[in-house]
Amino acid sequence: MIRLGAGRLERIVAVGAHCDDIAIGAGGTLLAMCRARPGIRVDALVLCGGGGEREQEERAALAAFCPGAELRLTVLELPDGRLPSRWEEAKAAVEELRAETDPDLVLAPRTDDAHQDHRCLAKLMTTAFRDHLVLGYEIVKWDGDLGRPAAYQPLSPEHAEHKVRLLQEHYPSQRHRPWYDREAFLGLARIRGIECHARYAEAFAVTKLTLDLGD
Repeated sequence: MIRLGAGRLERIVAVGAHCDDIAIGAGGTLLAMCRARPGIRVDALVLCGGGGEREQEERAALAAFCPGAELRLTVLELPDGRLPSRWEEAKAAVEELRAETDPDLVLAPRTDDAHQDHRCLAKLMTTAFRDHLVLGYEIVKWDGDLGRPAAYQPLSPEHAEHKVRLLQEHYPSQRHRPWYDREAFLGLARIRGIECHARYAEAFAVTKLTLDLGD
């Protein structure tokens, strides 16, 4: 197992199609990074769920997942399940985000995610942030679309447990869903941990990676 660091890490972009996507897919990684780097800037964009209960949940949740960070969150009101039909608006939001920041790391959905909203956003991110390290997070779902990840972020038991507690605490609107429980979140993290010789981990897809190994 080869371990590579991100080097200088001062700015992160995290995006989700829906409120809770970022926290489910990369909440443990955000906790680890923000605790290790107080004052790090996190620019977050969520395309659906603005203007109501879901936005309130997301704001409280991401504040908890990014302790000590300079968090800037935008939650839009595009229709859930219809992002491909609102491509221009989604594209404009992503391009506006890109114009405002030059991140060291981007956390986004996977380009092969089975959910059409996730997939739409993922494809926009890889073109708008084409010179950046984009890690595609995974979200367990009915579709059974989990693949073979290329990158892993090991999580301490503390961070893994903390992630699950925050998910349960901050998204009460999702508790009725059959897949939204402690077993699902910790189970996937345990499997990904086995794959990278850790107790727990979050896993990511990497669409393109440029190496700098010397001349």
